[in-house]
Amino acid sequence: QVHIVESGGGLVHPGGSLRLSCTVSGTIFSVYGMAWYRQTPGNQRELVASITNGGTTKYPDSVLGRFTISRDDAKNTVYLQMMSLESEDTAVYYCNRYYGSPDNPFDNWGQGTQVTVSS
Repeated sequence: QVHIVESGGGLVHPGGSLRLSCTVSGTIFSVYGMAWYRQTPGNQRELVASITNGGTTKYPDSVLGRFTISRDDAKNTVYLQMMSLESEDTAVYYCNRYYGSPDNPFDNWGQGTQVTVSS
């Protein structure tokens, strides 16, 4: 059974930085693309970063230049380095694997990690 655990969230001031981690077990991590998503109450999950199994990354304009996704296949872990955080980045952040497109992640999700950007 696939198990996803996100960590690293917290409270940060505007302009600050955080590094999120996500460890996946129960599957062959290296064959999948991985992505980070975020969700605020009442809204759908939003894709914020993706990385293919070959290391190609992609970001929406809202986080481009501020967020960096990376992966360590030896540790079955994907990271999200977030800089210059804004109040609009406040959300629960999730990671998930995908095969093909990050717009179609697999169905099982972890518990997420809360990021709150506030002064």
